[in-house]
Amino acid sequence: MSDIDKVKQLRQSTGAGFKDCNAALKESKGDLEKAAEILRVKGIAKASKKMSRDAKEGVVVISGDTNKTSIIEINCETDFVAKNNDFITFAKEIGKINYTCSSDTEKLNKSKMSNNKTVEENLVGLIAKIGEKITIGKSITLENSNAQNYFYQHSVISDNVSKLGVIVSLETNEKNDQINTFGKHLSMHIAASNPLALKPENIKKEILDKEEQLISEELKNSGKTDEIVKKISIGKINKFKEENSLLSQSWVMEPKKKVSDMINELNIPNFKIKDFIRIKIGE
Repeated sequence: MSDIDKVKQLRQSTGAGFKDCNAALKESKGDLEKAAEILRVKGIAKASKKMSRDAKEGVVVISGDTNKTSIIEINCETDFVAKNNDFITFAKEIGKINYTCSSDTEKLNKSKMSNNKTVEENLVGLIAKIGEKITIGKSITLENSNAQNYFYQHSVISDNVSKLGVIVSLETNEKNDQINTFGKHLSMHIAASNPLALKPENIKKEILDKEEQLISEELKNSGKTDEIVKKISIGKINKFKEENSLLSQSWVMEPKKKVSDMINELNIPNFKIKDFIRIKIGE
């Protein structure tokens, strides 16, 4: 095999650039297996240097069906790479594995991909090949008994790959077009309104503490009495809870009604929102 053929084969098997392959072959004295090992070590070194950088771009991948649905975020540094074919192919396969692993991060990282290398190994190789920090971010799988899942994706890049993804799980024993339409519309509502929790009491304490601190800062130089400031603060925090709790949010498609009103209008026994997840790149 000629030197140029060896370089071509090494590039195909490792995804590394021409110069890196050529240098590795010289270092290994033409041994393809040793050259691949050299590139892997160098790739790991390159990847580790890039991991200190910010990765605020990327994609969200949704996989599954109405019974079990998984969502995962794969981040990179630039929107250009987020649209790169190698990156998207990697993200799609990760989405399928995440579904199989039910969003178990440890299982995901150790899982073998189509090239018989683990997710961890492929991640390092992709970082070395593309030249950007790439990370696997948030992920969750919704699978509930007596529930149906619905999802929505915004700013779609390719098939089930997008910039924003929503899954909502509706608990019901019935299946009909009315529920399907509501599930689709509710997932679109969640995408647009970004609720923090299903109910006010479900909003995380640290979020409420931060909001109360911001309100306090806003009112401390208002010149109003402490009693009035306290009443205003209570009113503002209650409004924050209402606007950020899914059930009490104004329905995007009919703002005079709440999400809870829309559920009541369905008039379906034992029907409720079981769970939801929203992931948007950059948030």
